[in-house]
Amino acid sequence: MLHNYFVYIMTNEYRTTLYIGITNNIQRRIAQHYFDSQNAKKSFAGKYNCIYLVYYEGFEKPNEAIAREKVLKNWRREKKNKLITEFNPKWETLNSQII
Repeated sequence: MLHNYFVYIMTNEYRTTLYIGITNNIQRRIAQHYFDSQNAKKSFAGKYNCIYLVYYEGFEKPNEAIAREKVLKNWRREKKNKLITEFNPKWETLNSQII
């Protein structure tokens, strides 16, 4: 199954801040977050150094990804933590593992 859209969660070094986003090119988006964290710090992810990918889901259609992003953003932190832990138990950085 080909996934053209991704909902993803980025965090900072200490795993204290979460950023949830959607993209059609996850590697490019990770690079943008990193660049912003090192330079302008204009975005939320850049300002809080959310440069570590810890969770992602793939979707075929953009409206499915947008709907899922909205759901996740409305969750309490505890529920987001549980989702990440079930997907990535050690909260390892997945930046280089995603294609």
